[in-house]
Amino acid sequence: MAGSNRKQKTVRGTIASLGVTVLAAAVVYVFVPHDDHAPDIKPVDYRVELITARRAASYPVAAPEGLPAGWKATSVRYRADQGDLWHLGFQDPDGQYVAVEQSTQKRKDFIDEASQGGRATKVTQRIDGRTWTRYTGGRYDALVYEDGKGSTTVVAGTAGFDRLTAMARALELKKTPEGGSTTS
Repeated sequence: MAGSNRKQKTVRGTIASLGVTVLAAAVVYVFVPHDDHAPDIKPVDYRVELITARRAASYPVAAPEGLPAGWKATSVRYRADQGDLWHLGFQDPDGQYVAVEQSTQKRKDFIDEASQGGRATKVTQRIDGRTWTRYTGGRYDALVYEDGKGSTTVVAGTAGFDRLTAMARALELKKTPEGGSTTS
């Protein structure tokens, strides 16, 4: 009987310890402040990189003009040594990610990377005189424009096609000659 009593005390002690631990965790969770929304992302100024890319790239470089309020540029880069790779990332008014990607890299590989594994659908849409193909099934949905001159433009992100279309509609594709002024 003495062994049985000792086991009961051990079980009761274990349950009591577990109860105290759960209670302590609940108190910490309730009284320690925590923020469940995404951190505020600082906007970036992409004008200098855009001018550089438009002078250096072999194709007209895309950047939005006249986006509605609430869109925030969050990242920018131009890599001449990686197929004239242009990247411009945004946060839309709902906090979703939308990126403009351009390159002269091999189309299939570039689109796969920009859309994070998206595949072409049979759906196309005309936006400002350009035919864009919808890509789905990857990490990002995407709109893809193949200019026929060797470059590819991808508008991709976590946002829905309505926001991707808004970005594609706002894009101005321009090339800045060495002499200075911007032309389409």
